[in-house]
Amino acid sequence: FAGGVEAAASSGGQIMPPVMGVAAFVLVAITAVPYTKVITAAFIPAMAFFFSIFLAVVFQARREKVQAMRTIPDDLVMERQDWLNLVVIFLPILTILFLLLGNKDAFAQSALAGMLPAGVAQTITNSTGDAISAGWWAVIVLLPLLFLDPATRAKPSKVLTSLGEGGVLVSRLFLLLFAVSIISAFLNESGLTGELTRAVTAWLETAQVLRIAGYEIPIIGGVYLMLALTCAMFCAILLGMGMPTVPAYVNVALLLGPLLANLGVSFFTANMFVFYFAVASAITPPVAIAAFAAASITRTEPMRTSIAAVRVGIVMFTIPFVFAWYPELLLIEEAVTITSDTGRRVLIEGYSGQVDWVGLTGVCLRLVLVLYLVASALARFDYGPIGRAEAGLRLFIAVLVLWKTAPVMWIGLAAAAIILVGHMMWHRNKRMGEKIN
Repeated sequence: FAGGVEAAASSGGQIMPPVMGVAAFVLVAITAVPYTKVITAAFIPAMAFFFSIFLAVVFQARREKVQAMRTIPDDLVMERQDWLNLVVIFLPILTILFLLLGNKDAFAQSALAGMLPAGVAQTITNSTGDAISAGWWAVIVLLPLLFLDPATRAKPSKVLTSLGEGGVLVSRLFLLLFAVSIISAFLNESGLTGELTRAVTAWLETAQVLRIAGYEIPIIGGVYLMLALTCAMFCAILLGMGMPTVPAYVNVALLLGPLLANLGVSFFTANMFVFYFAVASAITPPVAIAAFAAASITRTEPMRTSIAAVRVGIVMFTIPFVFAWYPELLLIEEAVTITSDTGRRVLIEGYSGQVDWVGLTGVCLRLVLVLYLVASALARFDYGPIGRAEAGLRLFIAVLVLWKTAPVMWIGLAAAAIILVGHMMWHRNKRMGEKIN
């Protein structure tokens, strides 16, 4: 479980603003949406993901009866050198943020600019908004800060070793992006993207009825969109197995991004959808790179660690469907803007392009409730053990709570209140009875 938490949380770093993974910059290039808007759009989904991990840990701690530490161990007490090391960590990150956000005036007036020579500060100010320059300037700021650490001052060659390892990493990334560019050019020139889009669309059009447990569900409207989203999900996960996030995202985005955009999802939302599943491929069995790395640290069986990672990070597989249905969660106008049949960019029906804070708050509160239901169901524990029937019921109620149809949503909310309050009262009375006995 510890390895699963580590793998899921580490993978979540790629979707957590303000400094996201390399794939986020590719997302910026493909969608032509500024980086500042991308990190705005990623905020609520990322918060939901890490909140779900927090809930998973809480329920697991309750289940294992882990007690809080009453005293702080000596190795966790912050000393003066520890605070200096925090400066080494956060100052380069703040440099990247100032430069990426593109506010030249804010950087020029910042404390960091005042600490640097005038010529250097002016050069950095002129580089504001450039992602490549931001990374290089962060390295330049970092190098002198490294000598705040006594271990580095005692052995300065460690800095040269780190620079060498960084150069190897950058060269590998360059070769990776070069390979992706070849694939992208091939797909565009060969017309394979259009052919695959038409093939998937034709398959979806021929499927008239979806049969589940003896019931027939007509494939129209939302069901049609759900099938298309599911196809994109499986493609992203399959292409991402054993492959870094960037090529996995680019391949699926080029192939299925246009299809999703033609089904009423904005081009930006479609790319965010694929991006999330490309990240999720790092913890998806059987080739879960992040989980295998975590298993080597925790010295546990890799496959069991990857399964635990999926259980902990399940929201990474579900939140894309949520913001595909509720694009207002992405907070930016591009998420609710689609291309009409005439080629004009228009807003999705029901959206004004402005954030409806009342409606958004309602969706977020429902999402919090859903995360609680899902996390407790997967942990099979809340205030006490949860049986399989109750776990399945909680997952079903979670779907109802997020349903867009108002009557179904209210039924889900009422059912959630009944099952959560009933569970809490049952186990509270049970504990009181045990104390009396």
